[in-house]
Parts: sequence; structure tokens; C-alpha cells
Amino acid sequence: MGCPCRPHGTAGRTNWPAEILPVLEHTLTCEYASLTRTGAPITWPVAPYVAEDGRTVDVSTGLTYPSKAERARRDPRVALLFSDPTGSPVSGPPTVLVQGLATVRDADLQANTDLYLRRTLAKYPQSLARQPWFLVRRQVWYWARIWIEVTPLRVLWWPDGRLDAPPLRWEAAPEVTAPPSDPVPAGAGAPKWLEPPADWRPRADHAAGLGDPVLTVVGEDGWPLPLRSSGATRVDDGFLVRIGPPGVPARGRACLTFHTHDADMSGQENVVLVGEATPLSDGVHVRVERALADFSLSGSRAGQVRKMVRTARALAPRLEREAARRGQPVPVLRRPR
Repeated sequence: MGCPCRPHGTAGRTNWPAEILPVLEHTLTCEYASLTRTGAPITWPVAPYVAEDGRTVDVSTGLTYPSKAERARRDPRVALLFSDPTGSPVSGPPTVLVQGLATVRDADLQANTDLYLRRTLAKYPQSLARQPWFLVRRQVWYWARIWIEVTPLRVLWWPDGRLDAPPLRWEAAPEVTAPPSDPVPAGAGAPKWLEPPADWRPRADHAAGLGDPVLTVVGEDGWPLPLRSSGATRVDDGFLVRIGPPGVPARGRACLTFHTHDADMSGQENVVLVGEATPLSDGVHVRVERALADFSLSGSRAGQVRKMVRTARALAPRLEREAARRGQPVPVLRRPR
């Protein structure tokens, strides 16, 4: 699949619609969609941040699990859906879909890690309040980050989250461009650290209790198109999904993302299923082929700590390898002032 990047220009500060800015700034999670080598969409919940210069909406992924960034570096067409207001102070927010070009930043891992700590403390102050600093410093495997800066080219939004009505639309000026990503790291990356479930059905059964999923397909323009559904019914081979926006080209490779989180981000659960979508007269049939390996933190605090310890054992050895691929030392955690 070809890259649609335009040459990097010198566009000034963006003029995004004022009514969507509180959503971009204050929503705790958004659904980030990128494309695989074969052009299939994959969507995960992530933490969004508006860049200080107002040019990009940024998300991150761990240095020790860089797949989200690697997909964006190969094909920069990505999308961010802001459809879950849990924990947000914004009252009656619109549902917002941002489609744009991704720029992957991993040429300065120390600066990336410092920035992630600052942004996390500002947006999720309770995330570090629950543990002493000496324990936080041992979790470099988590805090070491790769940033994905998304330059919006198109924004659709549905006032009051009414997906049954036509969306409002904004498009960037022709001179707005995205800079190139940092160079591809040398050598082969680490193998997968989690094995996906052998059978997707138990995960699908559990997902049915996590609320309405996000269905992601690929639009006619080649961009991933994630949309919050208005319900999903479990059937033998997958799900029957109800989609609010009319005229969605819901055909072909598809991703169903179920997720939920606490208002203070003290716990979260994710289930991501991939397969094939076929439009129906009253919705979309998604035939599930497999479940992706996911990382969720739910249940008691003690149980979460035990899972984090197991995760640290699996991911910590990957730190030096991924940093070395980029010709850099492993970052250190420095407490923000």
C-alpha cells in the first residue's frame, strides 16, 4: 500500500473547530486505529494529548511493545476516535473522529520518557499517587516511550454524540502537512511478548459485558474508519453490530474493540477481535477470526500489582534491545519538577 504523505511544509498553528478542543484535551482515552502490512485496521484504546504547539494530537506506545508505532511508520494513515467520555469533565461532549498522518518519534528516548511522565502527571495525577517514587523508577520498561504525533487532515464530529445524525466536518488547509518519521531502527525487533488466545470465543463472550464496541473498517479513501457502535449481539461466528452513522462502507477487513476504564484510570479492560465485515440491512455482520493478545488491569489492587510484576519480568529484558536498535542508552526516570 502506497504512502500518501505530502512533502513536509511550514504550515502555522492549526485552526481546529473550537467545539472539539475540550474533547481532544480532556478525554482520558481515545481509540487509535492504524493499518497492518496487509491494510487491515487494528484499533486500541490509548491516552491522547494535544501538543503544546497545537499542531498535532499525540499518542504513545511503550518502547518495549512498539507495534503501534511500527504500523504507523510503514503507513502513516491513522485515525483517533473520541467516543468514551468516562472520567472527562466535559459535559455532553460530541463524538469526534480525527483522521490524519502519523509521525513516529523515537530518536530521543530520554526526552520521550521525560515528556510522558510530565503529561501523565498533568492528565492523570492519581496514576503516580498510588505508589512511591522508588517503585516508579523501577518501571522504566513501561515509562520508556515512543511518541506518535498525528497531524489532523480531516475531522468529523457528531454534536451530543448523536451518531444517527450527519456529522459536522472540518478539513485542514492544503498547506498543512506532516513531517517524516524518525529513521527506522536497525536490526530486527523483539518477538511478541504475549501470545494471543488460541480460541477467540471466550474473549468474545467476555467482551459482550464491556459495553458497545468500536467497529473499525477501511474507508473508501484508504484511511482507517473507527466508529462507536450502538450495540452488538453475539452470534455463533462473531457479532451483529449496529452502527449509527448512515452510509458507512462496512465491508472487508474489520476490527472490533471493546474496552472500559474507571473514571480515575485505576483499572481498565480491553478485548480486540479481528475478522471480516459484511453489511446487512440493519447493521454489520463481523465474522471473527481471532482475538489479539491484550493487556488489561482490573480487579483488586493486589491482583493488579501481581500482574504488573509478571509483565515487568516479560518486558524488562526488551529495554536494552530496543534502545540499542536506536543507538541510544536505556532512558532513566527523572521526577518532573
